[in-house]
Amino acid sequence: MSDAPPMELGYARTDLRRQLVDAVLRDEKTATAGLRSDYGPDDRLPEAGDRSLLLGWDDEPVGVVETTEVRVVRAADVDLQFARDEGEGFESVADWRAAHERFWAGQEITDDTLVVAERFRLLERY
Repeated sequence: MSDAPPMELGYARTDLRRQLVDAVLRDEKTATAGLRSDYGPDDRLPEAGDRSLLLGWDDEPVGVVETTEVRVVRAADVDLQFARDEGEGFESVADWRAAHERFWAGQEITDDTLVVAERFRLLERY
């Protein structure tokens, strides 16, 4: 799987990265979100069936995940189930949005901001 692209949750060497990766390894986190604008116009979005190397705290491979679904949705259209599936304890879409607005600081997030909503499953732990 060394040729698989990386799945980087949060930023390396941060508590957030550690928390997110640990949640994946406990099967509590099965979704993640990114900004569509972070992908270039010619960049390929993840697709169902894609496999990625899950990177740990120091960018070391800790497992393999498989993408099961990808949707591009408006920030206003993220639903509660997706927010909960992110495995970060969000009890409402408003909680999800506030946390993501903090993470995406420096970028204006409106209801119409496009979000890449990816679901995945853990295939292998290293």
